[in-house]
Amino acid sequence: HVQLVESGGGSVQAGGSLKLSCAPSESFDRTYTMGWFRQAPGKEREGVARICTPGGTPFYGDSVKGRFNITQDKRTRTTFLLMSSLKPEDTAMYFCAATYINSCPRTSDGYPFWGQGTQVTVS
Repeated sequence: HVQLVESGGGSVQAGGSLKLSCAPSESFDRTYTMGWFRQAPGKEREGVARICTPGGTPFYGDSVKGRFNITQDKRTRTTFLLMSSLKPEDTAMYFCAATYINSCPRTSDGYPFWGQGTQVTVS
């Protein structure tokens, strides 16, 4: 059973930066494709970034390209989302998600494992 725990959310002024972390449970004993999604009140869940395995190729949503960067620490299997040049429209609950190796789904329905989310507020 895969468990994911997000951290690093908070409140920041427009133009600022935040770094989110997604730490897996001890049972995270295989390589997964990892994704970050976000959902604002009244809006659908949106794909922000994903890093696909094998290969480690990152992909980004159009609204965050050039501002967000997804990385992984292979030793701890922790996935990070560095968010820069934040805008008020980036305000949302951010979720970490995992799916199996050799898949790289763009949408949330492709991810069976989810964290509880961390709130990001940009003012």
